[in-house]
Amino acid sequence: MNIDVESEAMLEEKFINQLSKMGYEFIKIKNEEELNANFKIQLEKLNKKELNGTPISDEEFDRILTYLDSGSIFDRADKLRDEYTIKRDNAMSVSIKFLNQKDWCKNIFQVSNQITMVGSHKNRYDVTILINGLPLIQIELKRRSMDIKQAFNQVKRYMKTSYDRLFKYIQIFVISNGNETKYFANGRPSKINFGYTFFWKDKENNNIHNLHKFTEAFLEKCNIAKMISKFMVLNESTKELMVLRAYQKYAVDAVLNQALEVKKNGYIWHTTGSGKTLTSFKVSQLLAEEESIYKVIFVVDRRDLNDQTNKEFNKFCPKCVGTSAHTGALVKNLLSDKNKLITTTIQKLSIAVNRKHTRKKLEKIKDKNIILIFDECHRSQFGKMHNDITTFFENTLSYGFTGTPIFEANAMGTKTTKSIFKERLHTYMIKDAIADQNVLGFSIDYYSTMKTKEGIIDEEVAAIKKTEVLAHPDRLNMIVDHILDSYDYKTKDREFNAIFAVSQKSKENPTGYIHDYYKILKQKNKERGTNLKIATIFTYAPNENFDEQEKHSQEHLDDYIKEYNETFGTNFDSDTMGEYHRDVCKRMKHREIDLLLVVNMFLTGFDSKLLNTLYVDKNLEYHTLLQAFSRTNRIYNARKSQGNIVCYRPIKESVDRAIALFSNNAPIEDILLPPYKDLVKRFNEELKVLRDLVKTAQEVYELQSENDKKDFVLAFKKLIKTKNKLDVFSEFTFDDLEMTEQEYEDYTGAYLNIKDTIPPEEGPGAVSILKDIDFELELLTNDKINVDYILGLIDDMKVGSDFDKGKEKIIKLMEQSVHLRSKIKLIEKFIDVELQDIKEKGLDVPEEFDRFVRDERRDAICDLIEEEELIEEVTREILSEYEFTEKLDDTLIKKAFKDKELKYKDKKNKLKKVKQEILEIFDIFDF
Repeated sequence: MNIDVESEAMLEEKFINQLSKMGYEFIKIKNEEELNANFKIQLEKLNKKELNGTPISDEEFDRILTYLDSGSIFDRADKLRDEYTIKRDNAMSVSIKFLNQKDWCKNIFQVSNQITMVGSHKNRYDVTILINGLPLIQIELKRRSMDIKQAFNQVKRYMKTSYDRLFKYIQIFVISNGNETKYFANGRPSKINFGYTFFWKDKENNNIHNLHKFTEAFLEKCNIAKMISKFMVLNESTKELMVLRAYQKYAVDAVLNQALEVKKNGYIWHTTGSGKTLTSFKVSQLLAEEESIYKVIFVVDRRDLNDQTNKEFNKFCPKCVGTSAHTGALVKNLLSDKNKLITTTIQKLSIAVNRKHTRKKLEKIKDKNIILIFDECHRSQFGKMHNDITTFFENTLSYGFTGTPIFEANAMGTKTTKSIFKERLHTYMIKDAIADQNVLGFSIDYYSTMKTKEGIIDEEVAAIKKTEVLAHPDRLNMIVDHILDSYDYKTKDREFNAIFAVSQKSKENPTGYIHDYYKILKQKNKERGTNLKIATIFTYAPNENFDEQEKHSQEHLDDYIKEYNETFGTNFDSDTMGEYHRDVCKRMKHREIDLLLVVNMFLTGFDSKLLNTLYVDKNLEYHTLLQAFSRTNRIYNARKSQGNIVCYRPIKESVDRAIALFSNNAPIEDILLPPYKDLVKRFNEELKVLRDLVKTAQEVYELQSENDKKDFVLAFKKLIKTKNKLDVFSEFTFDDLEMTEQEYEDYTGAYLNIKDTIPPEEGPGAVSILKDIDFELELLTNDKINVDYILGLIDDMKVGSDFDKGKEKIIKLMEQSVHLRSKIKLIEKFIDVELQDIKEKGLDVPEEFDRFVRDERRDAICDLIEEEELIEEVTREILSEYEFTEKLDDTLIKKAFKDKELKYKDKKNKLKKVKQEILEIFDIFDF
C-alpha cells in the first residue's frame, strides 16, 4: 500500500480537524436518535431566553419534531427561517426560532461525520455541519483521483433514497476531492444538475479550488451562517432554493457597506446573463429591512421591464414589493408606511417629482432616507429625468447595476457611468462568466451581401455600405434565403429558436426593412414549405412621416398581429401592445415561435435559454451590440455550446471593439469560439489521439481492459464536443474531416455500447472505473423535451373542450424523446385520472405528480411481487439496493423466488424476466 496516497478517510479527518480549529465543536453522532437528542440540547441553548430556564419536555419536543417533519424541502427551508409557537405543558405559549438570522454569528456551530440514517436504504454521510443542531450543510468527499462529479452523483442518490426528516433541512451541499471543491443549494433531485454547482471565489473573481482554502473562506462560521441567513433566496414560483454565487455575494456586501457605512453612491458591473436580477433583488431586499431607510425604489427604464421585474421579485418575495401601475399609485406607495421596496419606471418617477400636484404631495418625504437602485444604468440614467429625481430627493443615495457600463470610449455625450454613480463597487465581466460557464461564448459569422467588381480586394466582412444597395430587393431576398437555409443547423434542428434584428426605416428604405423582410420571410416560408412560425414586434411613432400611398407602421403592425392571432388563436392588436408583448415573450421562451423579427425590442432585457441564434442586418456598437448578442448565450444543455451570431453588415471591427472594452482587453478567443477552420484542425488533432487508441470503431468492441475502454470514452467525448460546435457552421462537411460520417456514426455506436454494457449486476465489492466516467449523452440526443417541460404543459392545460387536444400534443412530444417514450402511459394516466380533480382543487401540479408517481410505483412493485411470486421482504431489499447502487445481485434475486424447486432453465428465464421488469420499473418511474 502506498501511504503517500491520501485516502478519502484521511481527507475527511484533515477536513474535520480544520473545522475544529476554526471553532466548530466536533460531536460524534451515530444515528438519528442521537441527532435528535443533540438538536434538543442546541435548540434549548438558542432559545434560552424565550424558554425562561424551563427545558423543553419530551412531549413538547415530539410536537416540535412533528411540526418540522412535514412538507417539501422548500417548505422546510421556509420553516427554518420562521418561528414556531408551541403551547407549553404549563399552558403558556412561547415562540421558538431555529435560526438566528439577525445575529448570524451567534448561532451554534458543530461538525460530525459518518452519521447513519435509515431511509429506503441505510447510509452513512461523510461530514455534516450542524447549526443549532440541525444538519444544514452536508459535505460529500471523494479521494483525489476521482472526479468530484461522483460526489455530486452520490448526493443525488441520497436525495432520492435517503435524506429524510431533519436531513431534509440541508440548505447547502459541498462536494470535493480535495483538489476541486464546489457548492450548491438543496432541491428536488429532478431539478438539480451539475451545471448549477459553483466554485467559491475571492473578490477578484479567482476560483478557490482547494478544499482547505475553500473551508477557510466559505465555511468560516460567520460566512456560512450569513450565506444561509441572508444570501439564499426561496423562489416561490418554482419552489426552489437558490444560493448566491460568490461574485453576487461580494456585490451585495459592497452596496450594503457603501449605503450604510460609507454613505456614497456607486455601481455594480456584472455582465449580462450573470444573474443581476437576483443580485439587485437581494440588495434591495436587505436595504429595505434596514430601519434607518425609509424606502428603496428600484427603477427601470421600460414598462415591460417593470412588469418583468415585478414578476421576478415576487417570485423571490411574494407581496413584499409595492408595484405602481400609474403615477398616482406610485405616489401613494411612496407616501405609505407599507412596502418599503417599490418598483417603478424612471418615466413615472420623473413625472411624480415634476408634476405640480404630485410634487406637492411628495414634499413631505423629500428629505427622507431613500435608496434608488437603477437597473441597467447604462441606458437612460444620463438625462434630465435622472437629474430631476436625484435633485428632488435631498437625502438619497443611488446605486446602478449594469452589464455594459458607459465609458468615455462608448459615451454618446460627456457623461459616463462613473461620472453619474462614481465608484465601481464590484466587477464581473463577460470573460469571467464564460470561464465559470455561467454564460456561453459566441460564434460569429460575417457575410458579404454583394460581390465586388473584379480586381477589387474584398474585405473579410465586406457587406456593401452603399445605402442604395442595402435596401435592394435582391439583397433582402438573398439574406432571407440564407436565413431559411441556415435555420435548422443553427438552431440544432429547431431545438432552439432565433431573433432577426433589422433596421426599421431609413432614407434609402422609407418603407422600412422590417416590413420588407417580414413580407419576404412569410412568402418564402410558405413557398419553400419550411413551416417556420414567424412573428414580429416593434414600436412605432404615432406622428411618423410616411408616404400617403404607403401604410403607417401601426397599420402594418396590425396586419402582422392579425396573422399572429390566426396562428396562435389569440386576439391582440396594436392597442393591446402590452398584452401582445407579454404573449410573444412567453411563446419565445416556450419555443412556440421559431423566428422573431425585431428592430430594438427583445434585444435588451429578454432572457430565454431556448434562444441560441441572432441574425443581424443593422449597425450595432459597444453596449447595444453586446446586449443584443447576449440574448443568445444563456446556459441550457450540452448541445447548446455557444450563442450563434450571423451578421449581414460589416461590423467585425465594432464587435472586436465592444469585446475588448467590456472584457478588459482579455484575449478575444476567451469570448469568441474559434473560426471554422480552427475547429476542423482541432477535430482532426483529437481524432489522431483517438486513432492511436483504436484505429477503427470495430476495435472498440474488442477492448478488454476497463482502462482501455475509459481512455476511448474520454477521447471520444472530446471529439463529440468539437463536432457539436462544427454542426452550427453552414460550411461544415465531413469532407473537411479525416473521418467519414459513417465512421463517426460507427464510433458513436461503440461509445454508447460501452455505456450500455456496464453491467448493473456487478458482484459485491466490485468497483468499475467506468462508473467514474460521465458519458456525454446529451450531446448525442435532443433533450429539450424533458419531464419539467411536459409538466409545464400539463400545468397550462385547461379542463374543457381543448383538453383532448392538449393531451394529444403532449403525447406526440413525448414520442419524440427517447427518454420519455417509456413514460407515456404513466403521463397519460395522470392526465386522464388525476388532472381534473387537481385543477378543481387548485393543487400544485408538480407536487401532485410526484405523489402520483410514488403511488403508481408502489402499485407496480406490488404487482411484480404478486405476479412473479416473490418474497416481499427480499424483493424490497433488491429494489432498495438497486436504487442506491444501480446494481442487481443475481444471488439475491434468486433468493427472492418463493419456488425453490425451479429447474435450472426455468430459474434462468425467471431471473432474466425479473431483472428486466425491475429495470422497466426504474425506467418508467425514475424522474
